[in-house]
Amino acid sequence: MGMPPRHQPNQPRRVLLLTGASRGIGHATVKVFSAAGWRVITVSRHPFPEECPWEMGPEDHIQADLASVEDTERAILEIRERLVPEGGRLDALVNNAGISPKGRDGARLGSIDTPVEDWKWVLQVNFFSSIMLARGLVEELKASRGAVVNVTSIAGSRVHPFAGAAYATSKAALMALTREMAHDFGPLGIRVNALSPGEIDTAILSPGTEKIVEEQIPMRRLGKPAEVAKAIYFLCSDASSYVNGSELHVNGGQHV
Repeated sequence: MGMPPRHQPNQPRRVLLLTGASRGIGHATVKVFSAAGWRVITVSRHPFPEECPWEMGPEDHIQADLASVEDTERAILEIRERLVPEGGRLDALVNNAGISPKGRDGARLGSIDTPVEDWKWVLQVNFFSSIMLARGLVEELKASRGAVVNVTSIAGSRVHPFAGAAYATSKAALMALTREMAHDFGPLGIRVNALSPGEIDTAILSPGTEKIVEEQIPMRRLGKPAEVAKAIYFLCSDASSYVNGSELHVNGGQHV
């Protein structure tokens, strides 16, 4: 899958709203869409980092805490205002934000030892914020016959040695939500799909990942963030115009 085509001057500029843009897959996704001429609006609980190179980054960054229902609702109102110059259109929403709390010394938190407050925190960020954003921006997505991509995980379908129980449960729920959203948003002209990454070479890899690569991944290597980002672009582009309710596995065959 090569780089996406550049934006054509005689066509309306496409707009992406991306959560979890500050590192790894999110950072690579910004680069891919920006290179294709899209306007990229990012959402993060952190302020815009000055070292990030994409054009209009600070002006198109919204600082919001997706762990807060109230702040997420505030962000939706701000996003709507940011979309007024685009005629109230949103071409793609990518729900990429995700958290996975760890125990002492980075230990995996299982279903027995994960505090209830952590369950609530993870589910709000990884799951509830996704439907809140999609539902809150449904008119803007409808106006462009846009696409929603929910970033799930291979941990959503099997017990993972590093990903905690709350994280895995939230990603499994997000795939179920994708199916329901595809059913409900489809009649509005909005496609909803999920993208499930496996072991991707980012700064947050856990010790022992090498063993997973050797024993579980047929391609015998980690994925690159750009490879995931290009697959996200595919699900947001006209190339996937009849793809709805699917989960695209980007894991080198680990899921088989």
